[in-house]
Amino acid sequence: MLTSSRRKGLGMKQICILILVALVAATYAERSFKIDYERDTFLMDGKPFRFVSGAFHYFRALPGSWRQILRSIRAAGLNVVETYIEWSTHEPTEGQYTWDGIANLEQFIQIAQEEDLYVILRPGPYICAERDMGGFPYWLHTKYPNIKLRTYDLDYLREVEKWYSVLMPRIQNHLYQRGGPVIMVSIENEYGSFSACDGRYLSFLKNLTESYIRNEAVLFTNDGPDQLACGRIPGVLATLDFGAVGNPDNYWQKLRKYQPKGPLVNAEFYPGWLTHWMEPLARVATGPVVSQLRKMLQQGANVNFYMFHGGTNFAFTSGANDGGPGRFNTDITSYDYDAPLDEAGDPTSKYFAIRDAVLEFLPDPGVPVPGRLPKMSLPPVQMNRLGTLLSEQARQTLAKYSLSSQRPLGFEALNQHSGLILYETQIPGYLHSDPMTLRVDMLHDRAYVHVDNKFAGILSRETATYTLPIRLGSGSKLQLVVENQGRINYGIANDKKGILGAVTLNGNELLNWSMTGFPLEDYSLLEKYIDQFSGSEDTTSSVKIYHAEFDISSSNIYDTYFDPRGWGKGVVFINGFNLGRYWPLAGPQITLYVPRHILRQGKNTIVVLEYETDVPQGTVINFRDQAILDGR
Repeated sequence: MLTSSRRKGLGMKQICILILVALVAATYAERSFKIDYERDTFLMDGKPFRFVSGAFHYFRALPGSWRQILRSIRAAGLNVVETYIEWSTHEPTEGQYTWDGIANLEQFIQIAQEEDLYVILRPGPYICAERDMGGFPYWLHTKYPNIKLRTYDLDYLREVEKWYSVLMPRIQNHLYQRGGPVIMVSIENEYGSFSACDGRYLSFLKNLTESYIRNEAVLFTNDGPDQLACGRIPGVLATLDFGAVGNPDNYWQKLRKYQPKGPLVNAEFYPGWLTHWMEPLARVATGPVVSQLRKMLQQGANVNFYMFHGGTNFAFTSGANDGGPGRFNTDITSYDYDAPLDEAGDPTSKYFAIRDAVLEFLPDPGVPVPGRLPKMSLPPVQMNRLGTLLSEQARQTLAKYSLSSQRPLGFEALNQHSGLILYETQIPGYLHSDPMTLRVDMLHDRAYVHVDNKFAGILSRETATYTLPIRLGSGSKLQLVVENQGRINYGIANDKKGILGAVTLNGNELLNWSMTGFPLEDYSLLEKYIDQFSGSEDTTSSVKIYHAEFDISSSNIYDTYFDPRGWGKGVVFINGFNLGRYWPLAGPQITLYVPRHILRQGKNTIVVLEYETDVPQGTVINFRDQAILDGR
């Protein structure tokens, strides 16, 4: 054989490689993760397998904390971690993909495997997750103004195909049959609750996903117990989601009407819940959660906690919900979710109670139970007030564009993701009533109204406040600084931002608008603005810019919490990192989580954009060693 092989040009090295490849192939051929429908169970390598999983979204925590959180999940006795894959995180701009830092999906999967966890992936492409636009990238609306998301819309299908052609090859190498930890992959997300109920779309998505995953992991859908009629896909495992209220037997009976056999799976078991601004902080008692968990595990069910670690909606990533006619509810920045691991990744009393219950049914992994990581407070930081967004210097430095149109254009039409847009027009001289009534139809979402740079009041979609009196003689130029507070993530697929309707004074439509965009995504522009600030100050308009530097002398740097009490509403950057939106006036969240990974020994920089409160020069910002999430 050796002589024959050499005649064909194969040396000993090549033969060894072929043997190694054959051995690896044989090893992987023995790996399989399948469903035994007759015995109502999963099979891993031919043996019955049951999972208790915890949801942890890689894009809600900095990579430096991933291993600690994943190890904590394993220490609780869980054997699987589940995560959504967020399209907008990886393709924030069309055709420009991001796979590093907080978007390093493959590193997250690898760390999970190293921490002895299997992985469930949920690529959507719609994920909800209380994220801006449910995880869809905003530019879909820019490219296709009339796109119908989550339907058999050809423009939408084309973009999903393109996205999956980039995403799925990165997943394939991590599938269980190929030696990776990924055992399950979802198709869509709670589609049964979406009004379109488009079977052709689900069939398309099933075929597309199968073309990449094949039989190397289990495909599944998840829906509420009453949403299976539109949410399930023939030939795909149907799973449910429900919380600690109600009898699980009743939910399983509803599942069995559509899927008589197969493993029982609660793909989203809720140990906590989401919170909107201006609401009490959502809390879910530990007792019912543990009791419901035991019932399901006694029934042989598989369970995924949503969330086990919630994390944070950094920058402009938090979404919103449609609360019914005339109601719009925005999600807070924290996604603590009252989860077993809190926003910083520390175990709570709920964690230990859940761990005790899980270890009654699954073997102890032998991983030490984690302790709480230290937190630090810092001396007060005195803030320097610079200029405002309405100043000429801010327009020249921070604006992405400035253009004109007869009527206002929205964020998507202007190809802007988030931040602010300044709309300006002249007030007609023929209006003589005092006061005049300003009305903005279809305001999405919040407008800071000015006349000749002087702050006049606020209009708000959240409170259905669309009219404001304007005094005659207060000025000649109307200026509306419009904030995108987060696109709706559930129930409505197409939530565009900006001024989407007519603007009138005393019923007279105002035309001929100029629009200046401030996306606030490129921190280098803020640095440039600060470096070039001339020292002039306007104290009459809102959206003011504050800046300071502070020192950390110790080499031991821990997480801390930014405390904006005394301020109004805005966003804050530390060392160029956007922590997210603060709004202590509305609550319940007061502090913002500051991960230790963005801080450094020596000089640190903080920049605050305050949207509505006239905070005096020299006002301090505090950093606390404890979170305040229920300050209302």
